[in-house]
Amino acid sequence: MNNFKHLFIFLLLITVVTVKGNHIGNPGNGDKLWYLKPADKWDAEALPIGNGRLGAMLFAGIKTERIQFNEQSLWSGDNNWDGGYQTGDHGFGSYRNFGEFAINFDRADEAKGYRRELNIRTGVHTTTFVINGITFIREAFASYPDQVMVFRYTASKKGAFSGKVSMKSAQGSLSIANAEGLSFDAEMPNQLKYAAKLRLVKEGGSTYVEGNTLGFKNCNSITFYLDARTNYKPDYKSGWRGDDPMPRIDKEVAAAQKLSYAKLKSRHIQDIARLTTAATIDVGKTAQAQLDLPIDVRIKNYAGGTKDPDLEELLFQYGRYLLVGSSRPGGLPANLQGLWNDSNTPAWASDYHNNINIQMNYWAAESTNLSECHEPLIDFIVAAQEPCRIATRKEFGQSTRGWTARTSQNIFGGNGWEWNIPASAWYMQHVFEHWDFTRDKVYLKNTAYPILKEICQFWEDRLKVSEDGTLMVPNGWSPEHGPKEDGVMHDQQLVWDLFQNYLLAAKELGVDTEYQAKIASMQKKLAPNKIGKWGQLQEWQTDRDDPDDQHRHTSHLFAVYPGRQISMKNTPDLANAAIISLRSRSGNYGKNINTPFTVESTVGDSRRSWTWPWRCALWARFGEGEKAGMMIKGLLTYNILPNLFTTHPPFQMDGNFGMTGAMAEMLLQSHAEEIHLLPAIPAEWAQEGSFNGLKARGGFTVNCKWQKGKVTSYQIYSKKTEKVKLHINGQVKEVISTVVK
Repeated sequence: MNNFKHLFIFLLLITVVTVKGNHIGNPGNGDKLWYLKPADKWDAEALPIGNGRLGAMLFAGIKTERIQFNEQSLWSGDNNWDGGYQTGDHGFGSYRNFGEFAINFDRADEAKGYRRELNIRTGVHTTTFVINGITFIREAFASYPDQVMVFRYTASKKGAFSGKVSMKSAQGSLSIANAEGLSFDAEMPNQLKYAAKLRLVKEGGSTYVEGNTLGFKNCNSITFYLDARTNYKPDYKSGWRGDDPMPRIDKEVAAAQKLSYAKLKSRHIQDIARLTTAATIDVGKTAQAQLDLPIDVRIKNYAGGTKDPDLEELLFQYGRYLLVGSSRPGGLPANLQGLWNDSNTPAWASDYHNNINIQMNYWAAESTNLSECHEPLIDFIVAAQEPCRIATRKEFGQSTRGWTARTSQNIFGGNGWEWNIPASAWYMQHVFEHWDFTRDKVYLKNTAYPILKEICQFWEDRLKVSEDGTLMVPNGWSPEHGPKEDGVMHDQQLVWDLFQNYLLAAKELGVDTEYQAKIASMQKKLAPNKIGKWGQLQEWQTDRDDPDDQHRHTSHLFAVYPGRQISMKNTPDLANAAIISLRSRSGNYGKNINTPFTVESTVGDSRRSWTWPWRCALWARFGEGEKAGMMIKGLLTYNILPNLFTTHPPFQMDGNFGMTGAMAEMLLQSHAEEIHLLPAIPAEWAQEGSFNGLKARGGFTVNCKWQKGKVTSYQIYSKKTEKVKLHINGQVKEVISTVVK
């Protein structure tokens, strides 16, 4: 049976990989970001590699190769901080730049045929060029199986490599050179120990030490192995500190060095491709002349009106690649910049913002078949519980059950800035959905359910009975907008969603029937959503919404997406009111009510890298494919950098992650107790296309092909035979899933 299972998985992978020859497994440009000159700007042009813990940004210079690197646990700040937003060495702290190394080559002649590229299927960065008839090839990747980053330099002529390599810490510690490489280790003011080692292995030639640099002369090839770590441990009881990092670094670098380069690369590609190819989409064919252009040129052409569905597909896959690169089991979750950061004072501390940002980072995790990449967020929530309980009791009273968090969180149990009181309720959506998509009942029983129940207890104690007998969230705020008052719709919707998730989890486990009844009763008593005087979904209990308000947040539309309380099927009046609110936010209501809805008409505060994805997903939930497609165009036109990073501004990665999740919603939805194929497909995608490997709630994996907007074939896989309600081509029918063990 195991042999059959492995054969099936292999055949499924081959099917996914060859869905569209131009995309995966083809030497063309469909799965690559490539450019004809080295990078200059870190945030806009350098290219990322990452293994979920370690990451690097590659500039691919010719004479000087600069590689800036990060390790996701290098944070300043104090343990269990609770209060302001001080982002220096102490207080809340911030995510920090680990360091960089630079290789200065002796050759200074002009290079020809330069090309640098990042293959987002294999996670391999390649640079090629020719100097004086010698072809130089550089490869780099970040290995999850072997926990090192590898950089290899080869040439078509022996003895072609001479130069020097240096490495420096961004935290001020001195680098030491010896015959084998360079290293540094030190301690930050918050007693976090950190260390890095760069190991050089040469073929032919010689090496020599010169001060704090390592020279190499007349080498046939050179390979670097880089590892960096801290003594961070995700455990409150251990004071968030564990073993010294250098012994583990030594062990990992030595183990990697024992493997051949070919073996290291093969192990890396086998591991990462399992994830990067798990889901693919094909929404059209770009003209070959456009495909033959570098990505930065294609982005400019796209903004100028050139159709490029392959660029949209690349954006989808890039969000998945970045999540794989910054969020793997055993590590920390992706932060505001994933894990890539070249500053000791990054914007918003490059922290974990829980009023939309960290949640958006994970919108694509389950629906695009990256469930294991969701685990670091859940582990982070579990680890933060005790310090959050303590901070919550300090703020809301020592008898308070459960916990919540301030808007900003660090990795040491720290909470900064203002309280985001419904934060824990939103976190519970992720805790629940990891079960809903995987149907891992052990996880539901041991991890998800206890947390869900505890957060329900927090809200059981906190909810306030209003004059009309309904239950309201007291003293709430609609991020980041308006007054603080009772019954803010964003808060009401989050608590409704929490209660719904709890009830489904408890029913699945068959436990706590009395408490289920209590929560069900409280859910029914929650103050309901309201429709205001100009037909909008109210953001507050008071009907004060401004039809010309173009604020970036759409907090009161949580119930549409990523929630499920409001839908066209079950609550059409509220859904239509939500549409009016969304039009208003986009500058398409009030004084502009007669203005055509276009990418260009979405203006002002609405043009943020993370607003486009949320609005894309909202329009998808409304079945408005054309408007959802406009949001993709808006992001690629106004808030994208040449390396496809999204910019808030400044650079912020939730736009990349969020748009991938939103695009999945256009092709497949499963929140309304049915699998809906092509719920919001724009005309430009409708002619012909397919997707493979997208996930649906209930533990289903779905493949689909279509022509002229109609599904022509589909497959639905699950771990056991199940009946599925399928919404397809305007009809709903019951089908049986295909079993894959």
